[in-house]
Amino acid sequence: MTQLQIFLDIATEAALAAGVVLKDYLGKLEDAVTEKGRPGDLVTAADKASEEVILEVLRRHFPQHSILAEESGKLGNQDNQYLWAIDPLDGTTNYAHQYPAFAVSIGLLINGVPQVGVIYDPFHNELFQAAAGLGATRDRHTIKVSQTSELSKSLLVTGFAYDRRETSDNNYAEFCHLTHLTQGVRRSGSASLDLAHVACGRVDGYWERGLSPWDIVAGIILVQEAGGKVTAYDGSPLKIETGRILATNGYLHDSLSHELLQVPPLSAWK
Repeated sequence: MTQLQIFLDIATEAALAAGVVLKDYLGKLEDAVTEKGRPGDLVTAADKASEEVILEVLRRHFPQHSILAEESGKLGNQDNQYLWAIDPLDGTTNYAHQYPAFAVSIGLLINGVPQVGVIYDPFHNELFQAAAGLGATRDRHTIKVSQTSELSKSLLVTGFAYDRRETSDNNYAEFCHLTHLTQGVRRSGSASLDLAHVACGRVDGYWERGLSPWDIVAGIILVQEAGGKVTAYDGSPLKIETGRILATNGYLHDSLSHELLQVPPLSAWK
């Protein structure tokens, strides 16, 4: 068994255990929901309990690895070549409303490069897994990106960051622009699921800004191992720390990148 397979198996163990926690809490939060700072940026008791389970599994198996977790922040030696990026509940707002689009996302960066990813959707009991060179799967079956090659025939997905009320760079103009050029643009409210759905061909492309590493590390390797492409908006190599990502089936990548760069400023839509 390769080292990456071991990492993938342990990440899967952690994601499935966290999923049990999320199922247990679903619909039972009552007043255990708070805002972390910005309006709409929620945290629940389920987020924290899910993260505790994930941390316990990872620390038990890999005590020397560093961790970047949404609720706990940076843990361990951040100079370690192994960095786990964890979102214990991606789609907290959905979850708080019992809207069925949320997931556990666990990704592993090795020397800054995404190498392992697990995304678990506990509501639909779908498990997405990938590791560099090992392919991508949904429920242990190989997945591939779609073959749609024209924007006019594509279905895209995107999202809007918590700071959308505070900045004109809020993705509204891009959403409108691409809605006019495609068969539709969806917004699930869960970046990790959006990337998983690109990987398995349910949607043809995804872009978003304002993201954190724990939102996207697992999804990046999923899309890549499923045959897709992940870059910055302009097609240059992705820098995860920018929080701005373009992921597609590959066939649409250049045209979608081009359109994102052509979007007029938001004021032009008024």
